[in-house]
Amino acid sequence: MSQIYEAELQTAIEAVRKASQICRSVQGRIDGEKMDKADRSPVTIADYASQAIICSTIRASFPEELIVAEEDARDLRTGECSPFLDQIVEELKAVEESPTAEQTLDWIDFGNHSGGTSRFWTLDPIDGTKGFLRKEQYAISLALIVDGEIQVAALACPNLRATDAWDNARGVIFTAVRGMGARLCPLDLPDVTPHSVRVSGTRTASAARMCESVESGHSSHDWSSRILSAIGSTSEAVRLDSQAKYGVLARGEADVYLRLPVRKDYSEKIWDHAGGVLVVEEAGGKVTDIDGNPLDFSLGTTLKSNRGVVATNGLLHDGILAAVQSSSEAPTAEA
Repeated sequence: MSQIYEAELQTAIEAVRKASQICRSVQGRIDGEKMDKADRSPVTIADYASQAIICSTIRASFPEELIVAEEDARDLRTGECSPFLDQIVEELKAVEESPTAEQTLDWIDFGNHSGGTSRFWTLDPIDGTKGFLRKEQYAISLALIVDGEIQVAALACPNLRATDAWDNARGVIFTAVRGMGARLCPLDLPDVTPHSVRVSGTRTASAARMCESVESGHSSHDWSSRILSAIGSTSEAVRLDSQAKYGVLARGEADVYLRLPVRKDYSEKIWDHAGGVLVVEEAGGKVTDIDGNPLDFSLGTTLKSNRGVVATNGLLHDGILAAVQSSSEAPTAEA
């Protein structure tokens, strides 16, 4: 491996491994262990503990690094959340020296940067929280962005099978460094040599295997159905939660991933895509918005200059974009 970003990659891998240990622990006894954020999306002990341990790990190696993450500790600082905070602290003890409650809150809030600077990390401590709560697919996504370009990614998928290696082990980490390719390693075997991953060689649009979000609120299922019809495919889109879809695409088990706008006024969050985008690109794929524009990670916390996401094996990209445009119906705005 090139020496460029080697320390950052190793830190990222260490961070998502620790977070995966916490997430698995919490997921094993998830019933009742959630609360609602102000936007009513479910958030769990694992979301906060994952963000705390990852931010702490990054700052231990790179003390001045800026981090743009999904969660903040505002709600946890209220007295009524003290029992919830105590549980988060307990989870952290399994992977870290015993932190105090105040240290834990500070670690979470290391992720409060607003992005758009020359160098920062972006983190989704649990991407696919609803999948996590259903005990299905979720991901822990961490990426380093420098001058608007993703340079390092570590994407942990604790419930995704290795399928072709390591005795079908459950739990994998996809990694990528720009210009160095994408790799896959088992979550629970830190000392094995990672495998290179490569997108599929599918060239015929009608044979394309498509994946999309489980939640129709995340991506327009009706629109994707029209796209399948436009390319002559009779297969149904495979639905799974989180950036695990990027991983499935990167290792050639799907050919297309679509994130189609459901509202005119919605901008994708950078942490929902950065880790997976680099993994797919370094595996030989291509990622743009639905208009064919590169995703712009330099504008703060959202991809506000882009509409939706189209990720493919590269060979199918132009044809899929044409099908997206030909089947388009403008999404409506919501208050």
